[in-house]
Amino acid sequence: MLAFLAGVATAQDMGAIARITGPAELRREGGALVVELPLTQPVPHRVQLVDAPMRAMVDFRRIDWTGLDTAALSLPAPLTAIRLGQADGGWSRMVLELAQPMDFATVAMRTDPASGAARLVLRLVPVSAEAYASRVQPPAGDAPYHAPSPPPPLGMRPSVVVLDPGHGGVDPGAVNGSLRESDLMLTFARELADTLRRSGAFEVVMTREADVFVSLEGRIRVARQAGADVFLSLHADALADGGASGATLYTLANQASDAAAAALAERHDRADLLGGGVDLSGADDVVAGVLMDIARTETRPVTDRLTTALLDAIVAEGLATHRRARQEGAFSVLKAPDIPSVLLEVGFMSSAHDLANLQDPAWRARMAEALMNGLLAWVEEEAQRAALRRR
Repeated sequence: MLAFLAGVATAQDMGAIARITGPAELRREGGALVVELPLTQPVPHRVQLVDAPMRAMVDFRRIDWTGLDTAALSLPAPLTAIRLGQADGGWSRMVLELAQPMDFATVAMRTDPASGAARLVLRLVPVSAEAYASRVQPPAGDAPYHAPSPPPPLGMRPSVVVLDPGHGGVDPGAVNGSLRESDLMLTFARELADTLRRSGAFEVVMTREADVFVSLEGRIRVARQAGADVFLSLHADALADGGASGATLYTLANQASDAAAAALAERHDRADLLGGGVDLSGADDVVAGVLMDIARTETRPVTDRLTTALLDAIVAEGLATHRRARQEGAFSVLKAPDIPSVLLEVGFMSSAHDLANLQDPAWRARMAEALMNGLLAWVEEEAQRAALRRR
């Protein structure tokens, strides 16, 4: 297996998004400025100094800043402001604005071996204007802060998987008694995210992590901002005839595989969002269709291989699939033209058997394991294909 995939066990803590676990600590120690940031796990990071105005920057790959309210922090001199944001290329940034020249004396990511939690410790000390100038890098402006280098190819880095738990908030999706599709899929998405992160081979981003409404366009935007290698939308619908059961994978097509697929797509899509960062609002239907088809020329075969890998892994795990396990539909949430995107009906809430499985933690764990194996197989195949093209 390729170099990165062979070492996933040692990379376990570096494949997911770190989150803030408590208040940041800002204090003076003599003339030094100390910043401590508690995190769920260690993450790669880098630092730089920038002038006009003077500021120290810390980039992380990556951090969810939710829970860190900079407005509520008491800033010790010479720290005048803290700004947080998401930069290009999947990096997150903390900007420390300074009232005097300072340089990094300590940049440490300390990890608790028992819990895996981490604590970033920064210690900045006063330096002369000349010393500061010698360390300064060209101004990078505000987010997006820099033009990132192309990421390493698949297989040589954590693959970025965006999980999209269907529906949410005012849109519960399918309902069966007190059970709602939006709740079931959020639970499964969280479990699947944990499984993928533990492998060390994946960085996982969720389009929602609570019972909130996210527009279809917003879900696509999350995938694009995360630099997604894969977009996987998770659903558990109900069909009127109640006959559908088993896992089903849908890919994008203008024409649905059958009437049931068309009905599902219509229900998921209240508006026809083209997505993909291409403004086609002024184009007629024919022109729009041609442009989007061109944009998807390279992505379609990659998506087909992804679908095959996922389905093969589900079957290998001994999990039930629909009698037509691969189908197509005009699902707007799949319309990002440059991101391999698949909609997975994990099961159907209109099937008593599927509904029992969806509520069974052991069954969900098997499905999560199967999807992880399918993604690993897909990444390895794509990496091998890319290596052959480079020869």
